[in-house]
Amino acid sequence: MPRAVLFEWEGREYDYDPKSADWYWALGIIAAAGIIASILFDNYLLALLVLVAAGALALHGAKEPPLHRFRVIEEGLLIGDDLHPFRRMTSFSVLEDIEGNLPPVLSIKTESWLSPHLVVPLENADADAVYAYFLRHVDEGVHRHTLVDLVAAWLGF
Repeated sequence: MPRAVLFEWEGREYDYDPKSADWYWALGIIAAAGIIASILFDNYLLALLVLVAAGALALHGAKEPPLHRFRVIEEGLLIGDDLHPFRRMTSFSVLEDIEGNLPPVLSIKTESWLSPHLVVPLENADADAVYAYFLRHVDEGVHRHTLVDLVAAWLGF
């Protein structure tokens, strides 16, 4: 049975900010310092972990985020082909930038342990209409950016 799409838009997880050579040099210097300090303290496992983490950050920094398709249907929110039903959502909030430089995002807390916090960009959507529809199905809560969100933004992700 086809699902009736009420709202539909596309967006990226985060704004792609191409990293400069200086960013990679800083990452390499910090990683090298962490590896050297770990080896000096005979903690070879931590040295390996720092190396792998730095490599993962470098690869992630070079990759442009994929374009996702978001759809609101009667049962919940579809991100691509993954359904996040309203009944599994505990609360939601629309986070807006006070200065108006960034587009609003839909923050959703869920019962899922795999994705307990969803952050959906509302750049190409009618944020007021999406907010009104969510308000009829999910409790509104006070959401703030998490420490992980702030660190990711500081790193340029």
